[in-house]
Amino acid sequence: MEEILLYNFGGLAVLCALLTISRKNPLTSALFLVGAMFCLAAIYVILDAHFVAAAQVLVYAGAIMVLFLFVIMLLDLRKSENAAASKTLAQKAVGIFLAVDCLVLVVLQVALFGRPFFGNLPAGYGETEAVARTLFTSYLLPFELAGVLLLVAIVGSVVIAKREL
Repeated sequence: MEEILLYNFGGLAVLCALLTISRKNPLTSALFLVGAMFCLAAIYVILDAHFVAAAQVLVYAGAIMVLFLFVIMLLDLRKSENAAASKTLAQKAVGIFLAVDCLVLVVLQVALFGRPFFGNLPAGYGETEAVARTLFTSYLLPFELAGVLLLVAIVGSVVIAKREL
């Protein structure tokens, strides 16, 4: 039963991600991204990583999406809808290339490693202490860089919005 739920939520997450990048309206894309984040949280719950699932909902579906919506509203993207409607052939070619590349990577992973394995996770997997120890030791630099990247994105959107006024 767990595997069926896992594959269903995984497929739904992929569908929401595809709808995120295929929608023309940025607000609709953001809402589909929230759906993908909730599907990932459900996958974490199925894998008994309840803390990671709660963090996924609170941090990504909550705080980060509020920042995305803030930036979307701040930039007032209605002005650039006409420019976005005329996508060039090169943009479409790059999108198709990236989609095919991702598909090839998934097929290669399944071909090399076979069926995904979900059993025998280490003790304490997904618990607060294990996540904190890993985050603040092995992944401290990427964690800090992600925070700086978010700060730069917010400052950049404010600067762009102020310039247009």
